[in-house]
Amino acid sequence: MKLWGGRFRKGENKLMESFNSSLAIDKRLVYEDITGSLSHIKMLIASEILTELEGNKIIEGLNSILSDIENNDLLIKGDYEDIHSFIETNLIERIGETGKKLHTARSRNDQIAVDIRLYAKKKSTEVIEAVELLQNNLKKKADENAAIMPGYTHLQRAQVVTFKHHLMAYFQMVDRDKKRLENAVALMDESPLGCGALAGTTHNINRDFTAKALGFKKPVNNFLDGVSDRDYLLELMSCFSILMMHLSRLSEELILWSTQEFNFIEIDDAYSTGSSIMPQKRNPDSAELIRGKTGRVYGDLFSLLTTMKGLPLAYNKDMQEDKEPFFDSIDTTLSCLEVMASIIDTLEVNKEVMGKSVKNGFLNATDLADYLVKKGVYFRDAHSIVGSIVIFCEDNEKSIEELSLEELKSFSSVIKEDIYEYLDYQKSMNKGIKKTLLK
Repeated sequence: MKLWGGRFRKGENKLMESFNSSLAIDKRLVYEDITGSLSHIKMLIASEILTELEGNKIIEGLNSILSDIENNDLLIKGDYEDIHSFIETNLIERIGETGKKLHTARSRNDQIAVDIRLYAKKKSTEVIEAVELLQNNLKKKADENAAIMPGYTHLQRAQVVTFKHHLMAYFQMVDRDKKRLENAVALMDESPLGCGALAGTTHNINRDFTAKALGFKKPVNNFLDGVSDRDYLLELMSCFSILMMHLSRLSEELILWSTQEFNFIEIDDAYSTGSSIMPQKRNPDSAELIRGKTGRVYGDLFSLLTTMKGLPLAYNKDMQEDKEPFFDSIDTTLSCLEVMASIIDTLEVNKEVMGKSVKNGFLNATDLADYLVKKGVYFRDAHSIVGSIVIFCEDNEKSIEELSLEELKSFSSVIKEDIYEYLDYQKSMNKGIKKTLLK
């Protein structure tokens, strides 16, 4: 059964029928579709548009369909246009002609709009919970590993930091992601049910009733906007894209750190793979896949942006293409968050190796420059002096802290015995704002 066709003189072409069907994609909205329908019917009863007998019969039928689907007694398949026609057809088969009143005072336009909003709210909550799990694992691993390590700029050793401080930078990134998601959910928390196709209905419905029943804070203000708005999907997908970018950056560091060249960490066997030809290999494929899937989520966002570009009000069939990229982006983001949380939870940190790496690369050069400035040297002059000291160290294969006081004084007379407190990496961490790195 189709939900339309009265004004057509001939049937739909089979190719068009298949081309037009979205059941394979929107069948995952079955719970939201039935939930929206149940609230709609209860409102129609309360508004005396349907009798209690009619409404309760429909409610009983909808609940039986949902129960059968959940128990795998009813499979979502067949030549149906979408999930709405699947449910309505099955309802009519179960309860008879009364089932045809399900669609009273409603259009598929506001029906799918409320379905996808309900689904987006639910899945966004799952993403937020997955972010919080990752945050917990990041903080736990950070607290357990406050060891010093090289900090980098341009992938060159720059200054000493702690592994804890480095990991907590990602905690802050995903914390912003969580706030963006929470804000996006708050913005979309309005019900489009009751907007009809684009201009409401002549029935005396109660939109506040259905908004409250479905857990929305209020109905949308404008019917045209209510059925044509997909901004909330774009905003969520934008949030997912930024979140995936952060996971990709973390993945890149984990990949680098797990190489023999760095050897700072070891990714657990459970999240590594081997080579089909090289038996010695241990590949960080979990992190590489997260890095790769980031581009996929970006593509989903741009796909929907392109679909929505230039669409006139109100609903257009182009918008049927909103679900597949959104579903893919949320599925991908959730799986990547779950895998990353597990990678971090099982990560082994090689503290000794990181500590030894600090010794190479003159990572206390900036601290030496700060020391000179505190002794009254202009910073630009201090910068030049320390640069000369580094060249001397390179020529003599020494680190700065290995230089004698006499050697250091040959570059500046202001240098005294207390210089070594600044050159000692652990002691320098306890000075000034650097204490933050230990927290």
